[in-house]
Amino acid sequence: MRLVKLLDAHGRVAEDLRVSLTDRCNLRCTYCMPAEGMQWLPTEQTLTDDEVIRLIRVAVSRLGVRSVRFTGGEPLLRGGLEDIVAATSAMHGPDGRPEVSLTTNGLGLDKRIDGLVRAGLDRVNISVDSLDPVRYARLTRRDRLPDLMRSIEAIERKGLRPLKLNSVIMRGLNEDDILPLALFALQRGHELRFIEQMPIGPRDGWRREDMVAAEEILAVLGGRFAMVPEGGSRGSSPAEIWRVEPDAEQPGGRLGVIASVTNPFCGACDRTRITSDGQVRTCLFARTETDLRGILRGGGGDDDIVAAWVGAHLAKPRAHGIDEAGFVPPERTMSAIGG
Repeated sequence: MRLVKLLDAHGRVAEDLRVSLTDRCNLRCTYCMPAEGMQWLPTEQTLTDDEVIRLIRVAVSRLGVRSVRFTGGEPLLRGGLEDIVAATSAMHGPDGRPEVSLTTNGLGLDKRIDGLVRAGLDRVNISVDSLDPVRYARLTRRDRLPDLMRSIEAIERKGLRPLKLNSVIMRGLNEDDILPLALFALQRGHELRFIEQMPIGPRDGWRREDMVAAEEILAVLGGRFAMVPEGGSRGSSPAEIWRVEPDAEQPGGRLGVIASVTNPFCGACDRTRITSDGQVRTCLFARTETDLRGILRGGGGDDDIVAAWVGAHLAKPRAHGIDEAGFVPPERTMSAIGG
């Protein structure tokens, strides 16, 4: 079988696959969806486990994908998650086995972490926007912080490293959590990424002037910690990393900021995405999609999938365009696309 790279017209090659397994979620985070939730996709429109595995196999064996991350909605709501992880972990591409990771809100992960690690899960990213129970409940519209903490502790016991924590800072809601979150991560040896809020949540729920920018977050961190930028190119990584010097309260470590709005990494983007209903998205903010589910269910072969996927990436835009006149957010919100 001939390897075909997911090359776009700007010279970028996609080797990082994000797979959304469901659009459903058991939280209602204010930056992600309305309080009443979303209109979920009917089950028959969602890819089956076998369809998901087939698309991943094509991506790894035919398109050179090196890493696969499972997202949602909340991927732990997918009953067949362990089977999908096991099948993915057993795949081999031109460069060997892909890295297999999971982005989750952590609820219930403590009960499934053993099975997921046995299946071949390499790494976990967990969203945690506050360590204060009241603020956490206000942000997520659910009082589930103890459940989240149990999952973090379970991952620590399992020794799954590095555990990456993702935090969206929102003005007037959780700015007071910047330093407690950073100290929590440093003390426990985890890598925290602060993320600028992006215009991909509830309609009319984002205004740039209300966004807490990376510069503000770094100013708060710099007022407490001695930090130096990590040297070298960040490559396709979305996070800019700072090394934190040890002090009396923490042993030192790494903190990152993902400035998707004020300092995007579009020029080095190496991602491709599949939604839970089998659509290829070349960018989180894409206004178009390419249907792979139709090929799967219409009897198409792997060559047809490859051709459609490669064609989609040839048309990948140069950048997400948030700062350009006439920018229009995608119709789908984050929970329906996958993080």
